[in-house]
Amino acid sequence: MKSNNIGYLLKEGLRHIFTHGFMSFAAVCVTVACLLIVGSFAILAYNLDIMVEELNQTSEILVYVDSSLSDAEARSIGTKINMLDNVLQATFVSREEALQRFVADHEDDSAFSGVRAEDLRHRFVVILEDNALMEETDLQLKSIPGVANTSAAYELAEGFSTVQDVLHIVSYAVIAVLLVVSLLIISNTVKLAMYDRRDEIAIMKMVGATNGFIRLPFVVEGFTLGMLGATLAFGLEWVMYDALVARIAQADSLRLFNFVPFQELLLPMVVTFAAAGMFVGIVGSWSSIRRFMDV
Repeated sequence: MKSNNIGYLLKEGLRHIFTHGFMSFAAVCVTVACLLIVGSFAILAYNLDIMVEELNQTSEILVYVDSSLSDAEARSIGTKINMLDNVLQATFVSREEALQRFVADHEDDSAFSGVRAEDLRHRFVVILEDNALMEETDLQLKSIPGVANTSAAYELAEGFSTVQDVLHIVSYAVIAVLLVVSLLIISNTVKLAMYDRRDEIAIMKMVGATNGFIRLPFVVEGFTLGMLGATLAFGLEWVMYDALVARIAQADSLRLFNFVPFQELLLPMVVTFAAAGMFVGIVGSWSSIRRFMDV
């Protein structure tokens, strides 16, 4: 195809956007709305995933050392614990430190006022790399010589893992549905434009115009609408996200929700919005053209 033909077809594609102004406006608005929902849900899922992961790291196993071991022997068990594959960190807590924590937790309860350090055990606070393997790691810890007992919250760790799995499934499902909706809107917009020009397309086919010559203006139209919607959605997403994070930072009751700054998400969001806009624009217009090519 000659370069001057390409230039003509590109201009025709852009002209069609203004020719069907209302439908083009509707397509851009719906695309913006869908991508805003997709982007917001993706960002929310990402932040919640980070929060759950941080909470997941708070799940730990307490390893109690045999009370008959000396201080040095008790500390030496830490080397064996750290050698286990799934152990991220093992922190030694002496009887005295354990007593201080116990007193701080029960300072208002006189029933525990007589507890002494000798009544407690040396222990290790073990943080795991993957809490999904907590049960297997707990069995390995119990098998270490000198370990008297362990305490592990399997249900809590499994709950965190379940929450993450559900977040991932729901996120993928919602994103897929909304992308399909955007795709259908773009497709119908271009389809209506082609329906209005079906006689012109038929004449072009009869005088020998190739399918590519006919298709390109509509692909340009769909691509432009998709990218325009993606650009507007990205800008709105950035403004809304920063406003939300600022509002959360000001509210003491919401400081539990620690959202990452948008700059950390900038590159993946640019790529995602651009790819989504390009996809719904090109695929939507291309799929709507096929039925009009058989004249």
